[in-house]
Amino acid sequence: MKANRVKKANHVIRTPGGLSLRLDVRAVTVVVLLLLTALAASVVLIGTGDFPIPAGDVVKALLGDGSAGQEFVVRELRLPRVLVGLLVGGSLGLGGALFQAVTRNPLGSPDVLGLGQGATAGALVMIVLFSGSATQVTAGALVGGLVTGFAIYLLAWKRGVHGYRLVLVGIGVSAILTAVNGYLLTVSDIVDAARAVVWMTGSLDGRDWDQVGPLLGVCAVLVPLALVNARGLRTMGMGDDVSNALGVRVERVRALLMVTAVLLTATATAAAGPVGFVALTAPQLARRLTRSPGPNLLPSLCMGAALLVSADWASQRAFGAGRLPVGVVTGVLGGGYLLWLLVTERRAGRI
Repeated sequence: MKANRVKKANHVIRTPGGLSLRLDVRAVTVVVLLLLTALAASVVLIGTGDFPIPAGDVVKALLGDGSAGQEFVVRELRLPRVLVGLLVGGSLGLGGALFQAVTRNPLGSPDVLGLGQGATAGALVMIVLFSGSATQVTAGALVGGLVTGFAIYLLAWKRGVHGYRLVLVGIGVSAILTAVNGYLLTVSDIVDAARAVVWMTGSLDGRDWDQVGPLLGVCAVLVPLALVNARGLRTMGMGDDVSNALGVRVERVRALLMVTAVLLTATATAAAGPVGFVALTAPQLARRLTRSPGPNLLPSLCMGAALLVSADWASQRAFGAGRLPVGVVTGVLGGGYLLWLLVTERRAGRI
C-alpha cells in the first residue's frame, strides 16, 4: 500500500532523447501555491502605504494601463522595494535549505551559524570606523558575510566537514562576532550608533533599483547552480559512504553548495540587513507542506519570498509604512518557531 501511495505521488516525464524526470505532484502543487501567494502578497504590498492603491489599479499600473500618478508610485517607489523583498526572501530561504541539508541539522541556518553576525560586523566597521556611504556599508556587509562563511568552513574542516561540527563552530564564531559588534557600537558616536542599529534590525525601507540589479544577477547564477546539484545533495542525505559508493563527489558537492549558500545569504544581508529567521523557518515550513524528505530547495525559495513580503505587508498594515522594520516581525515569528523546533527536537531525542 505504501508503494502504491509513492507511485501516485510521483509522475515520471520521459523525453524523446531518453531523459526522464520524476516530479513530486504534491511538491509541484506547493511551489505553485507559494508562488501565487508571493505574487498576491506583492500586489497587496505595492498598494499599501500613505497613498493606498486598490489591487486592480496596481495590476493596471504594472501593465502600463494606469494613471500617471499611480504608475510613478507603483513602478518607481514601491515596486523596487517589493522586488528586493522577493529576492532577499528567496535567497535566504534557498540558502537556509542548503545549510540545513549540508549539515543535516534543522538548526543549521545562517542565523545560527553566525553569517548574519559576520555581515553585521562588516557593515559596522564601515559605519563606525569609516563613516561609509550606503554603497560602502553594503560592500562591507557582503565582505563580512563571505569572510565569516569561509572561516567557519575552514575551522570546521577535519578530513571533511561534519554537520554538527559545522554548527558548533558557527555558534562559537557567532558568539565572538556578537561581542565584536557590541564593542563597535559602544565606541561609536550617537549618530553612527543609531544608523547601525537601524541597519542591524533588517529593513526594506528605502530600497530602490540599485539593489534590485545585483540581487537579480546573483540569483540568476546561483539558483540554477543549486538546483542542478539538488540530486547530489539528496543522495548525501543517506551518508557520505553511500554517496561516495553511488559516484557522488561528496566534498566537492558540499563545498560548492556551501559557497553558494554563503553567497546567497551574504548578498541578501548586504541588500536588506540581517533579516532574522527567514532562512531558518522557510525550509522547515516548506518541508512540512511538501512532506518530502529531500532538501526541498525550490519550495524553500518560494516560501522565503512569500514569508518576507507577507511580513513586510503585516508590519505596514499594523504600524504604518516605515515605522516597524520587517526584521522585527520575522524575528518575533521566527524566535517563537525556533523555541517550538527546539522542544520538538528534544522530545524526538535528536538534541
